[in-house]
Amino acid sequence: MTEPEVGVTPYWELTFDADGDVNAKQRDRLLKEAPERGVKDLIVFAHGWNSDRSGATRLYSRFFEPFPGLAPNARLGFVGVVWPSMRFSDEPIPDFERTVTAATVGPALDEGTRGGLLEVFPGRATLVDQIARMLDQQPDDEAALEEFGRLVRLLVELRPEAPGTVFAADTVAEAGPQCDPEMLLGDTARLCREFARALAEDRAGADGELAVGVGAGTGTGVRTEGVQASFGLPRVWDGAHELLRQATYFAMKRRAGTVGERGLGPLVGRLSQVAPGLRVHLVGHSFGGRLVSFALRGLPKGVRNVKSVTLLQAAFSHYAFAARLPHDARGKGVLHGQQDRVDGPLVCCFSRFDSALGTVYPMASRMAGDSDSAVDLRLPRLLGGKWGALGFDGVQAVAGTKAFELADALRAKLPVSGCVNIDASAVVKRGGAPSGAHSDICHRELAQVVLAAGRIR
Repeated sequence: MTEPEVGVTPYWELTFDADGDVNAKQRDRLLKEAPERGVKDLIVFAHGWNSDRSGATRLYSRFFEPFPGLAPNARLGFVGVVWPSMRFSDEPIPDFERTVTAATVGPALDEGTRGGLLEVFPGRATLVDQIARMLDQQPDDEAALEEFGRLVRLLVELRPEAPGTVFAADTVAEAGPQCDPEMLLGDTARLCREFARALAEDRAGADGELAVGVGAGTGTGVRTEGVQASFGLPRVWDGAHELLRQATYFAMKRRAGTVGERGLGPLVGRLSQVAPGLRVHLVGHSFGGRLVSFALRGLPKGVRNVKSVTLLQAAFSHYAFAARLPHDARGKGVLHGQQDRVDGPLVCCFSRFDSALGTVYPMASRMAGDSDSAVDLRLPRLLGGKWGALGFDGVQAVAGTKAFELADALRAKLPVSGCVNIDASAVVKRGGAPSGAHSDICHRELAQVVLAAGRIR
């Protein structure tokens, strides 16, 4: 089947591998043609988790569609970044056709997700098959869950050429980051039950009351008390499926930082040499937000051609840009001060309807860094706090950050520098379990935000 075309011109694609190396032919074409085409403002978009190039291309085509009409006099160019990430194909994307091989909601590993795992973890087909078989059979004993955890750890193990760096922390203490998430080292059965409970609560709705008890002894059964019939009940193998999803995402999270810092950042520096007047605007969704943010850290010294950064439902810590952490005076965000590399604002759009970042992400982050912390699973959703994500409540603990509702941001002039939070819940609100509105980003209003952040007319 022919892959869909992006409906804007001029458009360039940049494909990076897991180490941040870019396709040389694509790079050279961009460096040559962007100045020749008279491009003044180049919008560079990095996807989050996607299963394949066609998924990324469809996203870019949809998102870029309003730009020519919104800025008819601007000399725009468009870049789609393609990097080796993946999306679990049971995650619905609003207005996108659901993957035809996706199974009904449940723990089983559908063929689309299995294919994605094989693509992003090459050479591990046997492990993927074993994991898929366990999710399909769902054996009812804790030993099976522990074996499942062992297989997941093997799947996302440290790469020999980069020991100790597969998982990169978003906040760093003076003693150094913890690289191996406790989530992958702790009690698998307990973690699966916690994930199962969080997913059931999210299905029930943020305002639902769900009283759940976990079966005692060595079994994995759950008992429920006072649960309304309409509420989803915790199923431990749903939690195991989520453990696999989160372990995969931690690996993709590290990869996004690598591609941004070692790949995209230096390439943007090359653009400043061949086209000194070209204004670059970085846009990232989900882990793509992490990618374009780490590109700032990879910019060569003195380069000032990045005129705006817009983060859409960014899947990394809301303290990533903080010079000091409210809960740890010795700690700081891994990207602290990098917003100053932007010759313009760093805009963070977020939504309270993003279940991926409002419920499961903070719990997974808590497990990754402190598996013994006894925190109410609903607390991150209600209060944000230590484990929150940028795409759920915006940039935190950065002095001078300005805040807007989406409608106000579109009426007002955005600040010309510093961090800017925009609550986009008015439009980013559609999507089903388990991710909610996480991928609901193809809106004319968000295109307007990108143009306003870059002062493009």
